[in-house]
Amino acid sequence: MIFSRFFDAKLAQFSYLLGCPVSREAIVVDPNRRVDRYLQAALQDGLRIAHVTETHIHADFVSGARELAHRAGARLYLSGAGEAEWGYRYSDAAGATLLNDGSSITVGTVLLQARHVPGHTPEHLAFLVTDTAKAGEPMGALTGDFIFVGDVGRPDLLERAVQAEGTMERSARQLFRSLQDFRPLPDYLQIWPGHGAGSACGKALSAVPQSTLGYEKRFNWAFGVTDQEEFVRAVLDGQPEPPRYFAAMKRINQSGPRLLGDVRRPARLAISTLADALAQGLPAVDTRDAARFREGAIPGTINIPAGRTFTTWAGSLLPYDRNLYLLADDDRTDIMELVRDLAGIGLDGVAGYLGTDAIESWRNTRGELQRIPSITLAQLRSRIGHDGLVVLDVRDVSEWKAGHIPGSRNIPVGSLDQRLDDVPHGGTLVVHCQTGSRAAMAASLLRARGFRDVQLFSSGFAEWRAAAQPVETG
Repeated sequence: MIFSRFFDAKLAQFSYLLGCPVSREAIVVDPNRRVDRYLQAALQDGLRIAHVTETHIHADFVSGARELAHRAGARLYLSGAGEAEWGYRYSDAAGATLLNDGSSITVGTVLLQARHVPGHTPEHLAFLVTDTAKAGEPMGALTGDFIFVGDVGRPDLLERAVQAEGTMERSARQLFRSLQDFRPLPDYLQIWPGHGAGSACGKALSAVPQSTLGYEKRFNWAFGVTDQEEFVRAVLDGQPEPPRYFAAMKRINQSGPRLLGDVRRPARLAISTLADALAQGLPAVDTRDAARFREGAIPGTINIPAGRTFTTWAGSLLPYDRNLYLLADDDRTDIMELVRDLAGIGLDGVAGYLGTDAIESWRNTRGELQRIPSITLAQLRSRIGHDGLVVLDVRDVSEWKAGHIPGSRNIPVGSLDQRLDDVPHGGTLVVHCQTGSRAAMAASLLRARGFRDVQLFSSGFAEWRAAAQPVETG
């Protein structure tokens, strides 16, 4: 059997290509939208991608399954398990074959057997993989977001991201039963998960890319809890706030991602085009690092630095129903990498970009640049309690409840644009998070939305607590 694993660091996501060296056929499991990588890998190994499938309806990226099946001329397989309400809505239109518990896919001498493992999502499948040329039993399982190394998939996303009330406790119980049903499988069974550390699809994922079922039964906390009600409490406790774009991903992947085709380089624009876009309220993203943005930026632009977390924050802060514009440093940033990152989460509307020379051009032709001043711990401490000063904590609610600056207000950065009415006007806003990165984005967003007196406590709550300052909880 030919086995290749692909890792997208920005999504913390694994996908897999399995091939038969005899028939030269291959299957790809859980592809993301960068489908060229799978086509190139198959070509290098002398394989033809004949089958494409995925474990479930993803919430954190746009699935590439439909795109890859179209490009490769492959058969598409989708889950037909679980309640129809939460199932795929485009399977008929795409000519997909539906899989249920016990269904199988034959790829030459490679056999994939589907196991219905609801919990993370109602339709979720895992695939037991057998290399029939050498064995009559499975060697491993492609577990998607069911079992991770050291954790399990969170069962709360339908309720917290899609607002399907009353589903997370039921899903947690389904997850418990799925784990118990999986437990009797052989300890040597390799576990090939859909995500690693950095994913928001669980709360304690390991950076180790694979494991065995025996190891997970010994050391994965979820297998160590044998009481269902205790498991429900434990799996739901401490789950991070789901990124705001997860709801859009669920909708896109359930309804059917549009065929993307070749991703083209956007046009480089004149400064006048950016000015017109900003005047119309269209989003323009400055992808430089936060320190350079604070020193001088085009008024109205939002700062989302290019880097590992760019995708997550772009999906949380940018609209899906409007074109957007990018400002990127030509010497440090690959504009096509950013465009592909955005396409990976369904933000396909990049209307153009500008280089950093546009900043100087703006200063020369249109006036002063925007600057966001910083405030030190000593300055903040001396001003707390004064009229007109509001400390805005943009960390997640769970972080704020665990400890915060006395009197601070909490609006997570991902919710800020929807809760601007909760932000006081007229006074000084001091924005902070844990160590500064989220606060910098939040401060740029507030300035773009018309808040003028915005300051950044860039060292954040970490410095406040390290300095033994007063802390409130709850």
